[in-house]
Amino acid sequence: MNRSTIILLVILMLCALSLVAAQQKTRSLYVALERAQTEERRLNQDWLRLEYEQRNLSKAARITDIARKQLHMQLINPGRTQYVVVD
Repeated sequence: MNRSTIILLVILMLCALSLVAAQQKTRSLYVALERAQTEERRLNQDWLRLEYEQRNLSKAARITDIARKQLHMQLINPGRTQYVVVD
């Protein structure tokens, strides 16, 4: 074998190794992308669920019901209203 054949063989081996390394890097990046997209979908579902819960918890009827039952609050009654007069 002459010198040019050995140089070409070494260059071929380096190219093959760089191709394998590039493919491996591509696969690992693709897996990371898939994981990130899965996490994004999960977070979006959590966000929608939390928005739904917030809407339900902030409904006026629910707030009024809790105020009456748990806090024993009553509607405003003019007969029970006390006015404070400042001199």
